[in-house]
Amino acid sequence: MSVDLTGAYLTLDDGRPAVRFSRTYDHPVDRVWRYVADPAELALWFPSRAEMELRPGGAVRFTGDPNTPESIGQVLAVDPPRHLSFAWGGDELHFDLEALDDGRTRFTLTDVLGAADTAARNGAGWEVCLTALDAAAGGAAVDGPHTGASALWKEFYDGYVGAGVPSGAPVPGLD
Repeated sequence: MSVDLTGAYLTLDDGRPAVRFSRTYDHPVDRVWRYVADPAELALWFPSRAEMELRPGGAVRFTGDPNTPESIGQVLAVDPPRHLSFAWGGDELHFDLEALDDGRTRFTLTDVLGAADTAARNGAGWEVCLTALDAAAGGAAVDGPHTGASALWKEFYDGYVGAGVPSGAPVPGLD
C-alpha cells in the first residue's frame, strides 16, 4: 500500500532542519486553537498527554506515550489563538493558526528538529498524529494516535526514507 506524504522536510533560515505540515479545517480559529492548547483535546491526536502552563517559560509535562518516558518541556511562545510553541525533547514544536474565509482555519505544525536524522521518523509520526487530528476535526470518534497505528507509521516512514528525507535515528518502541 502506498501512502501520501503530506509533510515537507526543510532547512529553516537559521540552518536548523525541520518538518512542516499544513492542514485546513472547516472550523473557526478559536475551535482549532482548542485542539492545540486544551490538554483534553490535544490528547485526541498528540503522541503524549501534554499538561501546560500557557505562558512563555511555562512548564509542559509530557506523559502517557507508551514509547517514550515522561518529560518536561517549556512553552517558548504563546499568542492565543494564533501561535503556540514549546520545547519537547530536543525539538521545538510550532503551531500556527490562520483564520481563512468562511470560518475555516489553516493549521501549520513545524517540528524544528534537534537532529536532521530524526526527520523521517518524526515526519511519519506526525502523519499518524495528524490523521487522528483530521478525524477528530471531522467529527469522528478518536482514541488517539497510538491505537492501531504502528503498521501505518512504518509505511509513512518507508515513504519518507524513499523520498530521501534524512533518517537513521532510533525509533522509540521499535529500537
